[in-house]
Amino acid sequence: MADFPTRRLRRLRSSAALRDMLAEVTLRTEQLIAPLFVREGSGVRREIASMPGQFQLSVDTAMETVRRWSDLGLRAVLLFGITDHKDASGSSAWNEQAAVQRLSRRIAEEVPGMVVITDVCLCEYTDHGHCGILTQGPDGAPTVDNDATLELLARTAVSHARAGAGVVAPSAMMDGQVRAIRQALDAAGFAQTAILSYAVKFASGLYGPFRDAAESAPKSGDRRSYQMDWRAPRQAALEAAADLDEGADMIMVKPAGTYLDVIAELRRRFDVPLAAYHVSGEYAMVKAAAAAGWLDERTVAVELTGAIRRAGADLIITYFAESLARWLGEAS
Repeated sequence: MADFPTRRLRRLRSSAALRDMLAEVTLRTEQLIAPLFVREGSGVRREIASMPGQFQLSVDTAMETVRRWSDLGLRAVLLFGITDHKDASGSSAWNEQAAVQRLSRRIAEEVPGMVVITDVCLCEYTDHGHCGILTQGPDGAPTVDNDATLELLARTAVSHARAGAGVVAPSAMMDGQVRAIRQALDAAGFAQTAILSYAVKFASGLYGPFRDAAESAPKSGDRRSYQMDWRAPRQAALEAAADLDEGADMIMVKPAGTYLDVIAELRRRFDVPLAAYHVSGEYAMVKAAAAAGWLDERTVAVELTGAIRRAGADLIITYFAESLARWLGEAS
């Protein structure tokens, strides 16, 4: 710099207190959303091999986890259901006695300060693993019937709201899903139930561990005909605008860490609550590298979460939520 040594920027980093005072990006426990996989049965606590530290839980053990998270200051959970009863339409998704619905009711009754967000999709419930009703495409191959799927997504969202979910999060990437869900919620008397739309969900190779956890891998084909192509990021703004026009209250980018540019662009374009999902593959890579001694898990997890915040996310869905809550509590 031409004015060196008069200007020495290291002075601004010379002490921990000064660094804290000048921090432009802050992390708070209230900004974190913890995903939770709930399945049928009782006493279930099954660790997910590809996601160390994450579990499939039955409703009773899930409640123990939710109470612990609440004590740590976490304010929201995102529920994914796992069923033993799959069929072509995913009918267990709107079963009032399914695990997600039963857990939602218990959280609403026993931990009322916890915001219950439910994933609204069919892939965990269909026997083929796709996010909607299959039909035959022009080339003779199976494809998801967009419009036939909308009514089932709406039915699922209403079932979740009836069970106590304060926020429903449609993730199937069907055109028109937000409008169908908003209309169904309003007609059923749930006008106050918010919609957090997976507006910008890319077809990513980073979902593998999640599909292990949710038992939702497609039996054939893939989801590239409905999830976004990473090579076409300009479609992100169109997807977000469409969902907001249809009634979404909040929008989401998924994955987060590999799409910071998209998060930043949506932050510039839309003055609405913006969430980002730090997905299973991103989590698993950090855990594996830390287990091998190649990096420090805490340092990297905080840095990555901070980067997502810096890009513009208001809320972060992360499997590190419990650890981050502990670390942030220790630092306060």
